[in-house]
Amino acid sequence: MTLPPLTILLAAPRGFCAGVVRAIDIVERALKLHGAPVYVRHEIVHNKYVVDDLKAKGAIFVDELDQVPDGDRPVIFSAHGVPKSVPAAARRRHLHQIDATCPLVTKVHMEAARHHADGLHIILIGHRGHPEVIGTMGQLPDGAVSLIETAAEAEALVPPDAAKLAYVTQTTLSVDDTRDVIAVLQRRFPAITGPAREDICYATTNRQEAVKEIAPQVELLLVVGAPNSSNSKRLVEVAERNGCPRGLLVQRASELDWAGLQGLSTIGITAGASAPEVLVNEIIDAFRRHYEVTLKPVTLREENVSFKLPRALRSVEGAS
Repeated sequence: MTLPPLTILLAAPRGFCAGVVRAIDIVERALKLHGAPVYVRHEIVHNKYVVDDLKAKGAIFVDELDQVPDGDRPVIFSAHGVPKSVPAAARRRHLHQIDATCPLVTKVHMEAARHHADGLHIILIGHRGHPEVIGTMGQLPDGAVSLIETAAEAEALVPPDAAKLAYVTQTTLSVDDTRDVIAVLQRRFPAITGPAREDICYATTNRQEAVKEIAPQVELLLVVGAPNSSNSKRLVEVAERNGCPRGLLVQRASELDWAGLQGLSTIGITAGASAPEVLVNEIIDAFRRHYEVTLKPVTLREENVSFKLPRALRSVEGAS
């Protein structure tokens, strides 16, 4: 049977960012150095495939530190960062803690702490309940940070002192949405202090720009990523706002509803920053069973960012 033709525009950059690579490496190096099990507080990154792979290697994922037994087993904090109370609790129990917080998230923590030390009230632009937001707010005392999500909330904000404000942002937001929120804050509070360099990370920005490039050319954009991945969900939104009729977030090829994927001629595929390339290839292979596929890579820019591992893990063979 002759299969219908399908062109797949493959966006790049896509998939793993340097912070995700570092976090996964930290768990794998800790397993090599200390043996199984090692404990990880929350998902190390938002991807079930990655988490399941690490579980198979000996990682045990827990919601809170009270699920970690006393002893010398390492406990690793996820790439999203944690409130200060978490490492403090680990120290009280003399747990062997390893911090896998992305350095770009740590940068936001340091900015917030510096502004707070200067007597400024912090406005955090981010999504309520996201682990990164919880971690950032937890760097400072209660009441020191006001969280807003939208331009409408920025319009309604009543800060303690309009002359003493600074803002920081979650690293995985929509670049365009965040720009709108910041514009409102700067109009309402002209003295507000912002970051010297924007907080939205390079990988989030690059993946959104790549989606903008292909969105007007495709009938459907597939984003490979987890439903609790902020940066992956933003890619779907960016596609639909930039000329793509439909964006779809999927974790695995098994989730594809082929009844709704008939009659296509051109689609785009990208992947969130915590989605491994093996899942992209799995989905492409699934389309090859239904279509005669022509792959067209669309590369907006190359990425060559890397982050060092914690010093305690660099001695492990192969660490960098």
